[in-house]
This record gives sequence, C-alpha cells and structure tokens, in this order.
Amino acid sequence: MKSSNSLIYKGLRLIFKPLFYVLFRPVIVGRENIPKSGGAVIAGNHKHALDPIFVDICTKRVVCTLAKKELHDGKFGFLFRGAGTIPVDLHSAHNPAALKAAVKALKESSLVNVSPEAKRNYTDQLLLPFKYGAAVMSYRTGVPIIPYAITGNYRPFRERVKITFGKPIFPSGKETHE
Repeated sequence: MKSSNSLIYKGLRLIFKPLFYVLFRPVIVGRENIPKSGGAVIAGNHKHALDPIFVDICTKRVVCTLAKKELHDGKFGFLFRGAGTIPVDLHSAHNPAALKAAVKALKESSLVNVSPEAKRNYTDQLLLPFKYGAAVMSYRTGVPIIPYAITGNYRPFRERVKITFGKPIFPSGKETHE
C-alpha cells in the first residue's frame, strides 16, 4: 500500500475505532491469530456494511479490503481509494485485476481482507456458497488464511458485536512452522 494511502487509512481508523467501541462494544476473540508481520488473507462472513471496519480495528496493521467497484466509483469513492481498498466487479465472473492487486499486496507483506462469499449476505442463510479467491491468493503467495466469523447485530448501545479469529490455515504443501 502506498504511504499516502496508509496515512489516509490510519486517519480513518483513528476516527472510527473509538466510535466503533463506544457504539457497539465489540468483543474480539483470537486477535493473536493475526500475524504481527508478513502477508495473510483474512477471510470471513459479511452481513453488514460495517464488517470491514470491525476487521480493521482488530489490528494495528493496515488491512487492504476487497470492496465492490461501485464504492470506488461513488460519491465517497475518494475515501475508498484513499484507504487502499481493492475494487472488485461483482458483476464479472472473474476479477483478474482484483486478484493481481491482492496478490501484489500479499507479496508486499500486507493483510488482505476478503469475503469468500464474494458479496454481502442479505439472506437468512448462515453463509452463501464460497468463491475460490481467498484460497487462490493464499496458494499463489504461500501466506496463511486467517478465518473469522462476525456474530451479533450492529445495534448501537443495545447489543455487542463479536468477531472470532481462527488459527492460520496454510495452503497445502506450503506450511510453515515457527
């Protein structure tokens, strides 16, 4: 991520983190599973627009989030571009530009947040069918996938939201041991 994007990202996090804590009193489990350095794919469910912000406040590291292209093209697109999100065309069967950008970020030791469902889940189903992007990113770069699950509802002052990070999952044949 370019340093100018990093500054914008960190500035936005400086604003959103305390606001998020006051409004939603988040519970974070397994934060220690997010690597302190090196690349990793952070992959989990996506039921609410605030989910990426929740992931971002769980670490001091900059997180490059895959976000639908329309957000980059909209009225607040400058914020999404400035924060270093990676645009994804949800109407396309394949997103080679997004995959290339994510792989580049991972090779530069960044964290990349992706929803394996490939979009927000507006249904009553627990999860939508997974796409292969997170696994492909992990395999091409040798970095682990850090799974997460967000539960609860974003109801200010009334309910807590919880995120649970699982143990790293390394691509087959590329396990590393510390």
